[in-house]
Amino acid sequence: HLSLKMAATNISKKRKIIADGVFYAELNELLTRELGEDGYSGVEVRVTPLRTEIIIRATRTQNVLGEKGRRIRELTSLVQKRFNFPEGNVELYAERVSNRALSAVAQAESLRFKLLGGLAVRRACYGVLRYIMENGAKGVEIIISGKLRAARA
Repeated sequence: HLSLKMAATNISKKRKIIADGVFYAELNELLTRELGEDGYSGVEVRVTPLRTEIIIRATRTQNVLGEKGRRIRELTSLVQKRFNFPEGNVELYAERVSNRALSAVAQAESLRFKLLGGLAVRRACYGVLRYIMENGAKGVEIIISGKLRAARA
C-alpha cells in the first residue's frame, strides 16, 4: 500500500523504509492481539503492483481461517479499514508454522497459556524446555521475569 502512496507523493527512501517498518510493526501488533490464542507466530508482507499480500504464520491455521473462511475475511476487512487499503487490494493468507517446537513466539504463547492455566512456573518451563529439546533444538533459554508465586511482595 505504501508503494501506491509513493507514486502520488514522492517520499524519500528513508521515509519509505520508516513508513514500511511502522506499518509492519502495527500490523504485527494487531495480529498478535487478534490471533494470540491461535498460535500466531509472525507475518510476512509482500507488496506487488496489483495487490498487497499478507502471509500470516500460525500453528493452528484452521482457527485463523475460521469456518468457511469467515475469520480470514473479517481480518482482511479489518486490515483494509485500519490501513486505508483500496477495496480488493489486500489479500491475507494463512500458513502453518513448519516446526512449531522451534518457533520462539509459538512456545512463548504456549508457556503463557500454561501459566495462566495455573500450572506451577518451574513445571511449565521444564515442560516447554523438554518439548523444544526433543524436537531437535541445540539449546533453549527461557527467561521468566516479575513476581513468581512464592516471591514476597
